[in-house]
This record gives sequence, C-alpha cells and structure tokens, in this order.
Amino acid sequence: MASLSDETLRKILIQIQQTAVQSQRALSIAHQQTTAKERERRILQLTVNEINQLEPSVKLYKGIGKMFMMVPRKEMEADLKHQEKELTDDLTSLTKKTKYLEKQFNDAQSQLRDIFHHAPKQ
Repeated sequence: MASLSDETLRKILIQIQQTAVQSQRALSIAHQQTTAKERERRILQLTVNEINQLEPSVKLYKGIGKMFMMVPRKEMEADLKHQEKELTDDLTSLTKKTKYLEKQFNDAQSQLRDIFHHAPKQ
C-alpha cells in the first residue's frame, strides 16, 4: 500500500465507499419490495381461504377496471394459484438479490476497515 500514491488511494477509497452506499440503497429497496410482495401474497392467501369457505353455488366476480365480471370458480382458483406462484418466485429472486447485496455491502465495509486498520499512523 505504501507504494501507491495518495491520489490513487483516495480514488480507491471513494470507489469502495460508493459501492457500499449503492449496495445499501439497493438493499433497502429490495427489503421494501420483499415486504410489499409478502403483503400481496398474504392478501392472496386470505382471498383463497375465503373462496374455499364459500359454497360451490356462490357466483364469483372479478374486478376489471370499473366493473365486475362473473368468472367460473375453477378459472378464479387457477388465476389465484398462478398469481401466488408468481409472487413466490418473485420473493425467491428478491431473497437471492438481498443476500448478494448484503455480501457486497459487507465486503465493501470489510475492505474499508482493512484499509484504515493498515494505514500508517501519522
């Protein structure tokens, strides 16, 4: 490290700091998205539970824009299962993204600690 100029060290430090800040921001966004997706999935599960409690003769309606359209029960259940699968897949990918961003942020912090720990005392 002593062979690098002060300007080069400064550029490296700035780059590592920027990586840490960007990772932290992306991690915050990923957490927000995960929370929103989990909420959507929970609402969907509650809807499925409510539909399952209804008698088979009850008519089901789906909101389309400003109106409602009657939908066969099997089609409604299939649509809800498909939505739940998509949400589960989204949550899985967000979990992977969160783990990657946490690792990236921790690595940047570790690099900064190493640099400052091994910096010559002045």
